[in-house]
Amino acid sequence: MGKVEVPECIRDLADWHCLYPLFRVRFSQMKSFATRSRIPVKEVYGPADLPADLSERLSQPGSYPFTRGVQKTMYRGRNWTMRQYAGFGTAEESNQRYHYLLSQGTMGLSVAFDLPTQLGYDPDHARSKGEVGKVGVSVSNLDEMRTLFKGIPLAKVSTSMTINATAPILLSFYVALAEEQGASLAELRGTVQNDVLKEYIARGNYIYPPKGALRIITDMFAWCSKEIPKWNPISISGYHIREAGSSATQELAFTFADAIAYVDSAVKAGLDVDAFAGQLSFFFNVHNDFFEEIAKFRAARRIWARIMKERFHAKDPRSMMLRFHSQTAGSTLTAQQPENNVVRVAVQALASVLGGTQSLHTNSMDEALALPSESAALLALRTQQVIASETNVTQTVDPLAGSYFVESLTATIEEQVWKYLDEIERRGGTVNCIESGYIQTEILNSAYEDQKRIDSKELEIVGVNCHQETGKAKKIETMKVPAELEVKAVERLRAYRAKRASGSVQDSLRALADGAKGDGNLMGRIYQCVKSECTLGEISDELRKVYGEYQEYSGF
Repeated sequence: MGKVEVPECIRDLADWHCLYPLFRVRFSQMKSFATRSRIPVKEVYGPADLPADLSERLSQPGSYPFTRGVQKTMYRGRNWTMRQYAGFGTAEESNQRYHYLLSQGTMGLSVAFDLPTQLGYDPDHARSKGEVGKVGVSVSNLDEMRTLFKGIPLAKVSTSMTINATAPILLSFYVALAEEQGASLAELRGTVQNDVLKEYIARGNYIYPPKGALRIITDMFAWCSKEIPKWNPISISGYHIREAGSSATQELAFTFADAIAYVDSAVKAGLDVDAFAGQLSFFFNVHNDFFEEIAKFRAARRIWARIMKERFHAKDPRSMMLRFHSQTAGSTLTAQQPENNVVRVAVQALASVLGGTQSLHTNSMDEALALPSESAALLALRTQQVIASETNVTQTVDPLAGSYFVESLTATIEEQVWKYLDEIERRGGTVNCIESGYIQTEILNSAYEDQKRIDSKELEIVGVNCHQETGKAKKIETMKVPAELEVKAVERLRAYRAKRASGSVQDSLRALADGAKGDGNLMGRIYQCVKSECTLGEISDELRKVYGEYQEYSGF
């Protein structure tokens, strides 16, 4: 920086205020202004920053390319679905939490499963030890699914299940229970996450290699479109990609790369794109950079509409609509000064609403410490209800449309995403880029750059690297899962196995293995295994014998 000329007025302390413009200019020259994803931000935006074809890119809400929303009236017609992700310990305990949340105004259920359930292990498996019921609810058989939804009519509630490698099994448990309740399967509403590619990329809860996993997912698309047409057989997830350290641009790019792989697989299997594309849904993260997150959601709708229309030649407008659930960013929650998380979640939730989400989960303030307590979960739900009832932000559709800054940021994010998608295509597609580690390395590099900015205090995190408190931290009461839960889960499982007809179990598992070696639809066979009272672990092991297990890419 060059020599600073000191004005004469500094000699007169009464005129100290004349230094402010000087220091302001110097400070603005020193500081770099950018979004959290390192997109440069100008001091001011104007008409010249708008895309030349803005009117074409915007259109009207409910019309292609859906930048302004997938519904013409958005929240003027109905609010987004307020879900609170919950599941812990036993099916009985989780059932009590679901009844409580529904009584407090939750509009849909969202089920969290423990690690053994996600990885296809029954509670008595050696690898389940110490993990049963810890980060979600343990469900290994149809009896436990009955307990989980006791007193909840599945025909009248929308249910989201965060489950991936074992999604076809948990969905089969759910459908079998709905049949027992006398529900019309054609009216069942909900979603299974079922996005295995992002498990290879960011989260690690996979079982089978890509070829077997994509076969199962494609079979689910076909089965759901016929048997439960209002059910979303996949929620393609950018949430965990962002939690792993990606930028907002990478979150969209890698999520859409996964989506392209799923649609490609289904089309190659002979499915008509318009027969299943309307059932695809997405799951995105809502991070701290307020305007970037709003622009990200607007860009996402536009990108997906183009992909479906131009790449896959979809004809039905519903096939081009990006419908998504969002969740506030767990990675932004801090164990230090946890009450600050209430503010973070409120700001993130507002960004999600202004960005046009269809469904939203708000994190609880204590989630950096433990599973959410009942009171913290209620406060998180109330956050959504305050936004919906008291802010009036729902009265008009896409309220930030036309903002010079927001439209410029939306266009920039869109352009960066297309560059990534072109590069992934050049490298041979999504699966090749996962197996070579390209996508994982891009996320690792982004996470590393982010951490360097936090360590240097370029990115300030209140309570962590600035505005810290000294002295004894305030104690927060957290929820604890008792160790004896695992013992009781194993006892229930063994009692379930003892009362079964073993011949029917073995016949169903044999038919499943034969189907996996052939080319018929596997969902019907998995469903028959569930009806024959096979356990989650038994079904998963049968498929492991045929497809094997995926070996993780390591960037280190």
